[in-house]
Amino acid sequence: MLDIKFVRTNPEIVKQNIKNKFQDEKLPLVDEVLELDIRNREIKQEVEALRAEKNKISKQIGAMMAQGKKQEAGELKKKITENANRVESLTIEEKEVEAKLKKNMMTIPNIIDPSVPIGKDDSENVEVERFGEPVIPDFEIPYHTEIMEKFDGIDMDSARKVAGNGFYYLMGDIARLHSAVIAYARDFMINRGFTYCVPPFMIRSNVVTGVMSFAEMDAMMYKIEGEDLYLIGTSEHSMIGKFIDTQLTEKELPQTLTSYSPCFRKEKGAHGIEERGVYRIHQFEKQEMIVVCKPEDSSMWYEKLWKNTVDLFRSLDIPVRTLECCSGDLADLKVKSVDVEAWSPRQKKYFEVGSCSNLGDAQARRLGIRVKGEKGKYFAHTLNNTVVAPPRMLIAFLENNLQEDGSVKIPEALRLYMGGNSVIVPKK
Repeated sequence: MLDIKFVRTNPEIVKQNIKNKFQDEKLPLVDEVLELDIRNREIKQEVEALRAEKNKISKQIGAMMAQGKKQEAGELKKKITENANRVESLTIEEKEVEAKLKKNMMTIPNIIDPSVPIGKDDSENVEVERFGEPVIPDFEIPYHTEIMEKFDGIDMDSARKVAGNGFYYLMGDIARLHSAVIAYARDFMINRGFTYCVPPFMIRSNVVTGVMSFAEMDAMMYKIEGEDLYLIGTSEHSMIGKFIDTQLTEKELPQTLTSYSPCFRKEKGAHGIEERGVYRIHQFEKQEMIVVCKPEDSSMWYEKLWKNTVDLFRSLDIPVRTLECCSGDLADLKVKSVDVEAWSPRQKKYFEVGSCSNLGDAQARRLGIRVKGEKGKYFAHTLNNTVVAPPRMLIAFLENNLQEDGSVKIPEALRLYMGGNSVIVPKK
């Protein structure tokens, strides 16, 4: 959410930013916000004037009563009643105006970083850098569920009976590999100085609207019926929410946390052949990283965060590339974002396995995360990034470490978490 003072003084910048994000339908919101802002300030000024007048009249009534001028005092009392009725009416209008103003302000997208490429959708994202050499083996790589089935490692039919489409049972070595990747990612981030955390897996609506846009909320979140609770779509939600309505000192910054959680997503509109199997699902587990920092440090942390993911994937012999998200692909709260994509030998292309985002002060402004510094109080900056998100990460791992005989090589970094095994062997 933008600062109303910024919108008030820079409406054309706000409108151009909306155009850069190809959301022209939101342009009228800017003028509406300006009108609501003016009316909101007018109401406050009138209420303040009426209350000042009430105090003045009250003193006059006291003086008249002391002088025995009851009739004159009675007339002034009528004026106080009229003022009180007007204040009550204005207070009701003020609440309505502020609610509408807040809703519009939360719908207007954040100002994107000048370095963000302008484009309509993810087809116009820009490759930044590649890490590791993509390999296409001279044998056929099966679809990921076929690889898992060779190990008796997945049962989607039973999951479909139990929970419906978009769920799965992982079994045996594949389930162990899944847990090994999560445990390795946890320790990898701890070794990089992050504090490990297991957060709540449900959050209240005020946290949901604090960390994401209305459009994201509708497309992603599952609501608990009859309660003000939502299942988290990513632990970033509850991790940033941890700091709601807090005032940090500059000495307490940065806050660098890495968290484990299950994630639950509607995946509205997900479709396509590459979204079969466990590519797009309603439930998965993830290791995440978040940072709460001073505004001047957020660019530096942004670079550090995506590099952590690249380094982790490279330690598991998986080639990756980074892709700068264009303006039209950025969620409304994001200032800048980069996707990390892993190489798929089967598809002979890269696919997304994580995303790193700088949200500026948008989440902090919504959630009331302030910092007390030498020059006064200000809103913190927040960032988040995926460490790993199995089972999508498993797809990349299995394809890149599959051997011609059907076995899967275990990179040295992961062997500690796989009982010392350097390879797992299919059962079929």
